[in-house]
Amino acid sequence: MNIEIVSPDKKLFSGEVSLIQLPGSNGSFELLDNHAPIISTLSKGKIRIITNEKKEILFDIGGGVLEMAQNKAIILAETSK
Repeated sequence: MNIEIVSPDKKLFSGEVSLIQLPGSNGSFELLDNHAPIISTLSKGKIRIITNEKKEILFDIGGGVLEMAQNKAIILAETSK
């Protein structure tokens, strides 16, 4: 799946991934390839990405919003303070 993580300052990440773990407002959750469409608010925590090359990438966020549709996820994230 394709993912973009954007903060107010800059684009933090863009690329193909196999898994995303997110700090949802009602608890953490993860998205895999071809996940059903979803919109969710995010709380303070870590976004964990596993790329198609099996590399793990972590981002600290202070909150945000996720939209997943047609195998593309867009995350608008506040950078953690």
